[in-house]
Amino acid sequence: MLRKIHILLLAFILTASSAFAASVKVSVSPQRGKSRIEVGDLFYLTIEVSNITSSPARPDNVGGARLVYFDRTREESGFSSINGVTTQSYAATYTATMRATKEGSYSYGPINVGGVKSNQVRYSIGSASPSVQNNPAGPDPGASGQDDDASDKPKFIGKGDGNLFLRASVSSTTAYEQQAIVYTVKLYTTYDAIKFVGATAAPKFDGFVIEESKDISTQLSFETYQGKTYATAVIARYIIFPQMTGNLKVTGNNYTIAVDRREYYHDSFFGNMSFSTPLQLNVSPNDLVVNVKELPSPKPADFSGAVGSFKLTSQLKNSQFRTNQAGSIVYTLSGTGNIKYVQLPDLSAQYPPELEIYTPTTKQDITVGSSSVSGTVSFDYSFMPLEEGDFKIPDIRLVYFNPESGKYETYVAKGYSVHVGKGSRVKEDGARMHLKFDSELQKVDVSSLAKDKKPYVYTVGYWIWFVLSLVILTCAVIIYRRYVSAHSDMVAFNSRRADKLARKRLKKAAVALRRNDSDKFYDELLIALWGYLGDKLKMPTSELMRDNVRQVLVSRGVKEDVIDTFIKIIDDAEFAKYSSAGGSADLNRSYREAADIINRLENEFK
Repeated sequence: MLRKIHILLLAFILTASSAFAASVKVSVSPQRGKSRIEVGDLFYLTIEVSNITSSPARPDNVGGARLVYFDRTREESGFSSINGVTTQSYAATYTATMRATKEGSYSYGPINVGGVKSNQVRYSIGSASPSVQNNPAGPDPGASGQDDDASDKPKFIGKGDGNLFLRASVSSTTAYEQQAIVYTVKLYTTYDAIKFVGATAAPKFDGFVIEESKDISTQLSFETYQGKTYATAVIARYIIFPQMTGNLKVTGNNYTIAVDRREYYHDSFFGNMSFSTPLQLNVSPNDLVVNVKELPSPKPADFSGAVGSFKLTSQLKNSQFRTNQAGSIVYTLSGTGNIKYVQLPDLSAQYPPELEIYTPTTKQDITVGSSSVSGTVSFDYSFMPLEEGDFKIPDIRLVYFNPESGKYETYVAKGYSVHVGKGSRVKEDGARMHLKFDSELQKVDVSSLAKDKKPYVYTVGYWIWFVLSLVILTCAVIIYRRYVSAHSDMVAFNSRRADKLARKRLKKAAVALRRNDSDKFYDELLIALWGYLGDKLKMPTSELMRDNVRQVLVSRGVKEDVIDTFIKIIDDAEFAKYSSAGGSADLNRSYREAADIINRLENEFK
């Protein structure tokens, strides 16, 4: 019984759905105002689909004509409920605008849409009217002298085919790594009125860093392209920086543009007339390929990665310097190129250890123009003089690659000679405090003490000092307990100060570096590296070995390349320590690598 009900229900659903059977219908019609299709005319091929979600293929191969435009012009959907059974209906109309190119009789169809076949339509294309043949571009709508004895049928005398397209271009199809390239999307149209609706997304730039330029004009200009004049406008512009070598592809995205298609015809009664049809077009620019070359070799050891044209200046903000009083120096980078991504060399290795330098604050003023990225970046370094004396703030070299000259160039920011005077003391010398205490004792006069006087314990002064001492002792105990509580976990305390402790250890290595004492240098360098890692990981240095260091760092989420770099620096330092090879250049490189890997590890642990 239940099976019969299911069969009956299925049959009912199929019967109800038959009212919404799938179908495809094609038809052909001449342009508005005409009764037949002539060579040079536009005509319309209409495809109507019902209850089919698939879209018909573009009618690219239509007899005697070429495709001008194809899009969906209507879409409808609805629901119907019969005896509680709900069915859905769907209908859509696709219109292909064709340009008649050759006389003859032709047919179109049947076509297959979603497995459903359409009907076949037949149409004829006749010869063009004499007025159009004699003037293919069409007469001026305002011209006089039309043939009054001509047929009453309207004659098309229109303005071209009304096409619209986008062109993408780059300032150079061949470039170096990090070299700025201008990517431009330009609109070309012959339509009388256009309106930019929007873009689906930015173009796809694989292997590039991009900066979108707002320096574009919406004002139309005129340009001849492939022998035809178009109204043009730049609708998008990007400055792109390739990050790798090889052939890199830029894929254009989809833009939506609304237009008014205006067509002209001649009526024997009303004369020259026109009408417009609103259209919404979806268009995409062409894809492009940029050949990216590797920067010339050999690269300078202190190459900054900057590509463009730059200069670097310095400004010492203080005029006088004293110990334990901070000073400041500002380096200003200006120019054109990948300026947003340029970093100065590590200054901690170049500054004297008596001037402790800190991480700079950075300020950018960047402009993305129509052809480049330019501006300034300032690096404000604070430093602390630790000792009195005369010291040299060194010159800073910026090495960059200039694609215009094809060479590496250097710009030097001048250094300064500073005199550090005596500043405020952090703490008083312990020996002097002891001597002062002894001298105060020597001032006590005991000659006036008499045997018959009351013991000092019975005096008011004794009890005043007793109570005062008790208060001082109580305060000291409270302060000590708070200190112990705050620093009870010395391991955790050292972990928080690991970066600062490592830099203090590196300063000892810097002193040995200046003295060209390689043994002392590598000893202090290894102490700084292993000490930093031990403090950060809360492990005694005796337990730190290559085998377990990698495992521990991986568990802390440190990247593999950072771990490999750390272990390599350790290996190189230990090898150099027991090797007779190497010189001052190797010492300087090892110092820079050690400072850099500590910075990278610090960022990984944050």
